Amino acid sequence: MPRINLLPWREAERKKRQRDFGVAMAGGVVAAIAGILVTMFVFSQMIDNQEARNARLKAEIVELEKSITEIDGLERQKERLLARMEIIEQLQQSRPEIVHLFDEIARQMPEGVYLTGMKQTGSRVEVRGIAQSSTRVSALMRQIDSSEWMSDPDVDKVETTQSGASRQAEFVLYLKQVHQGDDMEEEA
Repeated sequence: MPRINLLPWREAERKKRQRDFGVAMAGGVVAAIAGILVTMFVFSQMIDNQEARNARLKAEIVELEKSITEIDGLERQKERLLARMEIIEQLQQSRPEIVHLFDEIARQMPEGVYLTGMKQTGSRVEVRGIAQSSTRVSALMRQIDSSEWMSDPDVDKVETTQSGASRQAEFVLYLKQVHQGDDMEEEA
């Protein structure tokens, strides 16, 4: 049988396969590197886009916070103005009441009673005075109780003193000033 030496052909075929394998491996490595670079580029673009959106959102948030601060300032200013308006309105409503109070005290003052001082705290009025007798003080209390501008008379002190040949009663009396708005609220 004749002998054919196939070894050089096999050797050439093996070298060709190794070369093809090396080329394929090099192509695969190049393709993998290209795929990684493309992926990195895409993710880098996505990150840049998101950072740009975040920067825009932060800028808008800063603008909105400035607007909110301005609105809060305006709200506080509005509340202060409303409070002032309410106080002015209350003062306007109560303006004639002090005139009515003094007028009513002058009308209800019985003979023989003299006032030495008056002090008002809110709607409570402290009246200090001198009367010829303690019965004159009780007459003043009855007059106050029947008044439409004064109510709730309460004696704190009645002290009889000797002034020369005559006796007199020094007194401290508390009363409540009636506001006409209170009567309207009670009727409603």
